[in-house]
Amino acid sequence: MKQVLEFEKPIVELRDKVEELKKLTQDSDIDLTEEINKMEARLEKLEQHIYGNLKPWERVQIARHPERPTTLDYIDEIFTDFIEFHGDRLFGEDEAVVAGIARFHGLPVTVIGQQRGKNTKDNIHRNFGMPHPEGYRKALRHMKQAEKFNRPIITFIDTKGAYPGKAAEERGQSEAIARNLVEMAGLKVPIICIVIGEGGSGGALALGIGDHIHMLENSTYSVISPEGAAALLWKDSAKAEKAAESLKITTPDLKSLGVIDEIIEEPLGGAHRSPGVQAANIEKVIQESLADLRDMSGEELIERRWERYKTIGEIKIPTEV
Repeated sequence: MKQVLEFEKPIVELRDKVEELKKLTQDSDIDLTEEINKMEARLEKLEQHIYGNLKPWERVQIARHPERPTTLDYIDEIFTDFIEFHGDRLFGEDEAVVAGIARFHGLPVTVIGQQRGKNTKDNIHRNFGMPHPEGYRKALRHMKQAEKFNRPIITFIDTKGAYPGKAAEERGQSEAIARNLVEMAGLKVPIICIVIGEGGSGGALALGIGDHIHMLENSTYSVISPEGAAALLWKDSAKAEKAAESLKITTPDLKSLGVIDEIIEEPLGGAHRSPGVQAANIEKVIQESLADLRDMSGEELIERRWERYKTIGEIKIPTEV
Protein backbone atom coordinates (compact mmCIF):
# COMPACT_ATOMS: atom_id res chain seq x y z
CA MET A 1 0.00 0.00 0.00
CA LYS A 2 1.48 3.31 -1.09
CA GLN A 3 1.43 5.99 1.58
CA VAL A 4 -0.87 8.85 0.64
CA LEU A 5 -0.26 12.25 2.20
CA GLU A 6 -3.29 14.22 3.37
CA PHE A 7 -3.09 16.88 0.66
CA GLU A 8 -2.78 14.17 -2.02
CA LYS A 9 -6.12 12.51 -1.24
CA PRO A 10 -8.15 14.47 -3.86
CA ILE A 11 -5.65 13.33 -6.51
CA VAL A 12 -5.84 9.70 -5.41
CA GLU A 13 -9.64 9.74 -5.30
CA LEU A 14 -9.87 11.13 -8.84
CA ARG A 15 -7.22 8.68 -10.08
CA ASP A 16 -9.21 5.78 -8.57
CA LYS A 17 -12.35 6.95 -10.40
CA VAL A 18 -10.44 7.00 -13.69
CA GLU A 19 -9.24 3.44 -13.07
CA GLU A 20 -12.79 2.34 -12.24
CA LEU A 21 -14.08 3.73 -15.54
CA LYS A 22 -11.27 2.04 -17.46
CA LYS A 23 -12.06 -1.28 -15.81
CA LEU A 24 -15.77 -0.84 -16.53
CA THR A 25 -15.00 -0.18 -20.19
CA GLN A 26 -12.87 -3.32 -20.39
CA ASP A 27 -15.42 -5.54 -18.65
CA SER A 28 -18.49 -4.39 -20.59
CA ASP A 29 -19.67 -3.11 -23.96
CA ILE A 30 -20.03 0.45 -22.64
CA ASP A 31 -17.68 2.96 -24.29
CA LEU A 32 -16.61 5.54 -21.73
CA THR A 33 -13.57 6.82 -23.63
CA GLU A 34 -14.82 10.41 -23.77
CA GLU A 35 -15.57 10.52 -20.05
CA ILE A 36 -12.20 8.94 -19.26
CA ASN A 37 -10.34 11.49 -21.38
CA LYS A 38 -12.14 14.37 -19.67
CA MET A 39 -11.43 12.95 -16.24
CA GLU A 40 -7.75 12.37 -17.06
CA ALA A 41 -7.49 15.99 -18.20
CA ARG A 42 -9.03 17.07 -14.87
CA LEU A 43 -6.58 14.82 -13.03
CA GLU A 44 -3.60 16.37 -14.80
CA LYS A 45 -4.79 19.89 -13.97
CA LEU A 46 -5.43 18.92 -10.34
CA GLU A 47 -1.93 17.47 -9.98
CA GLN A 48 -0.36 20.55 -11.52
CA HIS A 49 -2.35 22.79 -9.18
CA ILE A 50 -1.62 20.87 -5.97
CA TYR A 51 2.03 20.00 -6.58
CA GLY A 52 2.71 23.37 -8.17
CA ASN A 53 1.51 25.29 -5.11
CA LEU A 54 2.91 23.29 -2.22
CA LYS A 55 2.98 24.88 1.21
CA PRO A 56 6.10 24.56 3.41
CA TRP A 57 4.48 21.91 5.63
CA GLU A 58 3.49 19.87 2.57
CA ARG A 59 7.08 19.96 1.34
CA VAL A 60 8.17 18.75 4.79
CA GLN A 61 5.83 15.79 4.41
CA ILE A 62 7.23 14.93 0.99
CA ALA A 63 10.80 15.22 2.31
CA ARG A 64 9.89 12.67 5.00
CA HIS A 65 8.05 10.29 2.67
CA PRO A 66 9.07 6.70 3.55
CA GLU A 67 9.42 5.80 -0.13
CA ARG A 68 11.72 8.73 -0.91
CA PRO A 69 15.03 7.53 -2.43
CA THR A 70 17.98 7.34 -0.06
CA THR A 71 21.72 7.89 -0.37
CA LEU A 72 22.37 4.27 -1.37
CA ASP A 73 19.61 4.45 -4.01
CA TYR A 74 21.34 7.41 -5.64
CA ILE A 75 24.78 5.85 -5.35
CA ASP A 76 23.53 2.79 -7.25
CA GLU A 77 22.01 4.97 -9.98
CA ILE A 78 24.66 7.67 -10.40
CA PHE A 79 28.06 6.11 -9.63
CA THR A 80 29.98 3.02 -10.67
CA ASP A 81 32.45 0.79 -8.84
CA PHE A 82 31.31 1.99 -5.41
CA ILE A 83 33.27 0.48 -2.53
CA GLU A 84 31.90 1.15 0.96
CA PHE A 85 34.22 1.34 3.95
CA HIS A 86 33.29 1.00 7.60
CA GLY A 87 34.41 2.27 10.99
CA ASP A 88 36.00 5.45 12.30
CA ARG A 89 39.20 3.77 13.58
CA LEU A 90 38.40 5.16 17.02
CA PHE A 91 35.24 3.52 18.35
CA GLY A 92 33.21 1.54 15.85
CA GLU A 93 30.85 1.50 12.89
CA ASP A 94 27.83 3.77 12.43
CA GLU A 95 25.32 2.44 9.91
CA ALA A 96 23.61 5.85 9.73
CA VAL A 97 26.50 7.13 7.60
CA VAL A 98 27.61 5.57 4.31
CA ALA A 99 31.11 6.38 3.04
CA GLY A 100 33.32 5.08 0.28
CA ILE A 101 34.96 5.65 -3.07
CA ALA A 102 33.39 5.37 -6.51
CA ARG A 103 33.66 6.59 -10.07
CA PHE A 104 31.58 9.38 -11.56
CA HIS A 105 31.78 9.27 -15.35
CA GLY A 106 35.14 7.56 -14.88
CA LEU A 107 36.44 10.12 -12.37
CA PRO A 108 37.41 8.76 -8.90
CA VAL A 109 35.36 10.48 -6.20
CA THR A 110 34.62 10.09 -2.50
CA VAL A 111 30.91 9.70 -1.69
CA ILE A 112 29.50 10.21 1.81
CA GLY A 113 25.90 10.40 2.97
CA GLN A 114 23.43 9.80 5.74
CA GLN A 115 21.37 6.66 5.28
CA ARG A 116 17.92 6.06 6.73
CA GLY A 117 15.97 2.82 6.51
CA LYS A 118 13.15 1.75 4.21
CA ASN A 119 11.14 -0.09 6.89
CA THR A 120 11.04 -0.42 10.66
CA LYS A 121 13.73 -3.10 10.87
CA ASP A 122 16.02 -1.22 8.50
CA ASN A 123 15.41 2.07 10.30
CA ILE A 124 16.43 0.53 13.62
CA HIS A 125 19.58 -0.82 11.95
CA ARG A 126 20.33 2.63 10.50
CA ASN A 127 19.25 4.46 13.68
CA PHE A 128 16.64 6.29 11.58
CA GLY A 129 19.43 8.09 9.74
CA MET A 130 20.63 9.89 12.89
CA PRO A 131 24.42 9.54 13.15
CA HIS A 132 26.51 9.00 16.27
CA PRO A 133 29.91 10.70 16.64
CA GLU A 134 31.63 7.72 15.02
CA GLY A 135 29.56 8.31 11.89
CA TYR A 136 30.88 11.84 11.55
CA ARG A 137 34.41 10.72 12.34
CA LYS A 138 34.12 8.05 9.67
CA ALA A 139 32.99 10.73 7.23
CA LEU A 140 35.92 12.96 8.17
CA ARG A 141 38.38 10.09 7.78
CA HIS A 142 37.23 9.65 4.19
CA MET A 143 37.23 13.37 3.47
CA LYS A 144 40.87 13.64 4.59
CA GLN A 145 41.70 10.61 2.47
CA ALA A 146 39.98 12.27 -0.51
CA GLU A 147 42.17 15.35 -0.01
CA LYS A 148 45.30 13.19 0.14
CA PHE A 149 44.49 11.55 -3.20
CA ASN A 150 42.96 14.66 -4.79
CA ARG A 151 39.46 13.21 -5.16
CA PRO A 152 36.35 15.44 -5.26
CA ILE A 153 33.92 14.87 -2.38
CA ILE A 154 30.17 14.47 -2.89
CA THR A 155 27.91 14.37 0.16
CA PHE A 156 24.23 13.44 0.40
CA ILE A 157 22.39 15.01 3.33
CA ASP A 158 19.31 13.24 4.68
CA THR A 159 18.84 13.30 8.45
CA LYS A 160 16.47 14.62 11.08
CA GLY A 161 19.61 15.49 13.04
CA ALA A 162 22.50 13.97 14.91
CA TYR A 163 21.50 11.34 17.47
CA PRO A 164 20.81 13.13 20.80
CA GLY A 165 21.20 10.13 23.08
CA LYS A 166 23.36 9.86 26.18
CA ALA A 167 25.94 7.55 24.61
CA ALA A 168 26.43 9.90 21.66
CA GLU A 169 27.00 12.83 24.00
CA GLU A 170 29.45 10.82 26.09
CA ARG A 171 31.46 10.01 22.96
CA GLY A 172 31.67 13.67 21.92
CA GLN A 173 28.81 14.35 19.52
CA SER A 174 29.19 18.13 19.53
CA GLU A 175 32.98 17.94 19.14
CA ALA A 176 32.65 15.53 16.20
CA ILE A 177 30.25 17.87 14.39
CA ALA A 178 32.38 20.94 15.13
CA ARG A 179 35.50 19.15 13.93
CA ASN A 180 33.85 18.34 10.62
CA LEU A 181 32.84 21.97 10.13
CA VAL A 182 36.40 23.17 10.72
CA GLU A 183 38.03 20.50 8.56
CA MET A 184 35.59 20.77 5.65
CA ALA A 185 36.13 24.52 5.49
CA GLY A 186 39.82 23.96 4.80
CA LEU A 187 39.84 20.93 2.47
CA LYS A 188 41.71 21.56 -0.77
CA VAL A 189 39.44 19.49 -3.01
CA PRO A 190 36.00 20.29 -4.49
CA ILE A 191 33.08 19.56 -2.16
CA ILE A 192 29.55 19.20 -3.57
CA CYS A 193 26.74 18.84 -1.02
CA ILE A 194 23.21 17.75 -1.94
CA VAL A 195 20.24 17.77 0.44
CA ILE A 196 18.05 14.86 -0.72
CA GLY A 197 15.51 14.73 2.11
CA GLU A 198 15.55 16.34 5.52
CA GLY A 199 18.55 18.49 6.40
CA GLY A 200 18.22 18.76 10.14
CA SER A 201 20.36 20.92 12.44
CA GLY A 202 24.08 20.33 13.04
CA GLY A 203 23.59 16.71 12.09
CA ALA A 204 23.09 17.85 8.50
CA LEU A 205 25.58 20.71 8.62
CA ALA A 206 28.38 18.29 9.56
CA LEU A 207 28.28 17.09 5.94
CA GLY A 208 27.16 20.41 4.49
CA ILE A 209 30.19 22.71 4.30
CA GLY A 210 30.93 22.76 0.59
CA ASP A 211 31.72 24.74 -2.53
CA HIS A 212 28.31 24.05 -4.05
CA ILE A 213 25.21 23.31 -1.95
CA HIS A 214 22.25 21.94 -3.88
CA MET A 215 18.81 20.81 -2.72
CA LEU A 216 16.11 18.64 -4.18
CA GLU A 217 13.00 20.69 -4.83
CA ASN A 218 10.97 19.19 -1.97
CA SER A 219 13.77 18.83 0.57
CA THR A 220 14.15 20.89 3.74
CA TYR A 221 17.17 22.40 5.50
CA SER A 222 16.84 23.89 8.98
CA VAL A 223 18.46 24.41 12.37
CA ILE A 224 15.50 22.66 14.00
CA SER A 225 12.49 20.58 13.02
CA PRO A 226 9.10 22.32 12.71
CA GLU A 227 7.84 20.26 15.66
CA GLY A 228 10.83 21.28 17.78
CA ALA A 229 10.45 24.94 16.89
CA ALA A 230 6.72 24.85 17.66
CA ALA A 231 7.37 23.26 21.05
CA LEU A 232 9.91 25.96 21.90
CA LEU A 233 8.06 28.97 20.54
CA TRP A 234 4.45 28.12 21.32
CA LYS A 235 4.83 25.24 23.79
CA ASP A 236 2.79 23.13 21.36
CA SER A 237 4.37 20.77 18.81
CA ALA A 238 0.99 20.54 17.07
CA LYS A 239 1.73 23.97 15.60
CA ALA A 240 4.46 22.47 13.42
CA GLU A 241 2.71 23.63 10.24
CA LYS A 242 2.87 27.24 11.43
CA ALA A 243 6.52 26.80 12.38
CA ALA A 244 7.38 25.37 8.95
CA GLU A 245 6.12 28.57 7.34
CA SER A 246 8.10 30.79 9.72
CA LEU A 247 11.41 28.92 9.58
CA LYS A 248 12.11 29.45 5.85
CA ILE A 249 13.26 25.85 5.46
CA THR A 250 12.17 25.12 1.89
CA THR A 251 14.14 25.53 -1.32
CA PRO A 252 12.57 28.79 -2.60
CA ASP A 253 13.37 30.61 0.63
CA LEU A 254 16.84 29.11 1.03
CA LYS A 255 17.70 29.96 -2.56
CA SER A 256 16.63 33.58 -2.06
CA LEU A 257 18.69 33.79 1.15
CA GLY A 258 21.80 32.49 -0.60
CA VAL A 259 22.06 29.37 1.57
CA ILE A 260 21.91 27.04 -1.44
CA ASP A 261 23.18 27.34 -5.00
CA GLU A 262 20.71 25.37 -7.07
CA ILE A 263 17.30 23.75 -6.72
CA ILE A 264 17.23 20.31 -8.33
CA GLU A 265 13.87 19.67 -9.97
CA GLU A 266 11.81 16.70 -8.77
CA PRO A 267 9.26 14.65 -10.72
CA LEU A 268 5.69 15.80 -10.16
CA GLY A 269 4.66 14.54 -6.73
CA GLY A 270 8.17 13.98 -5.39
CA ALA A 271 11.38 12.04 -6.00
CA HIS A 272 9.73 8.76 -5.00
CA ARG A 273 7.40 9.00 -8.00
CA SER A 274 10.31 8.42 -10.39
CA PRO A 275 13.66 7.64 -8.70
CA GLY A 276 15.42 7.09 -12.04
CA VAL A 277 14.45 10.52 -13.33
CA GLN A 278 15.47 12.09 -10.03
CA ALA A 279 18.87 10.38 -10.12
CA ALA A 280 19.42 11.70 -13.65
CA ASN A 281 18.59 15.24 -12.50
CA ILE A 282 21.11 14.95 -9.65
CA GLU A 283 23.75 13.47 -11.96
CA LYS A 284 23.44 16.44 -14.31
CA VAL A 285 23.95 18.94 -11.48
CA ILE A 286 26.98 17.04 -10.12
CA GLN A 287 28.52 17.04 -13.59
CA GLU A 288 28.01 20.79 -13.93
CA SER A 289 29.43 21.47 -10.47
CA LEU A 290 32.54 19.38 -11.11
CA ALA A 291 33.11 21.17 -14.41
CA ASP A 292 33.01 24.48 -12.52
CA LEU A 293 35.27 23.41 -9.65
CA ARG A 294 37.79 20.91 -10.96
CA ASP A 295 40.30 23.37 -12.46
CA MET A 296 40.54 25.47 -9.28
CA SER A 297 43.56 25.12 -7.01
CA GLY A 298 43.19 24.15 -3.37
CA GLU A 299 43.87 27.70 -2.24
CA GLU A 300 41.29 29.07 -4.70
CA LEU A 301 38.67 26.61 -3.45
CA ILE A 302 39.23 27.58 0.18
CA GLU A 303 39.12 31.30 -0.60
CA ARG A 304 35.95 30.94 -2.68
CA ARG A 305 34.36 28.78 0.00
CA TRP A 306 35.16 31.41 2.63
CA GLU A 307 33.73 34.20 0.49
CA ARG A 308 30.62 32.11 -0.18
CA TYR A 309 29.79 31.69 3.48
CA LYS A 310 30.50 35.33 4.27
CA THR A 311 27.75 36.40 1.87
CA ILE A 312 25.01 34.27 3.46
CA GLY A 313 22.52 36.33 5.45
CA GLU A 314 22.82 39.92 6.53
CA ILE A 315 24.40 41.60 9.52
CA LYS A 316 22.98 44.88 10.76
CA ILE A 317 25.25 46.93 13.03
CA PRO A 318 23.29 49.41 15.16
CA THR A 319 24.39 53.00 14.90
CA GLU A 320 25.53 54.83 17.98
CA VAL A 321 22.93 56.95 19.74
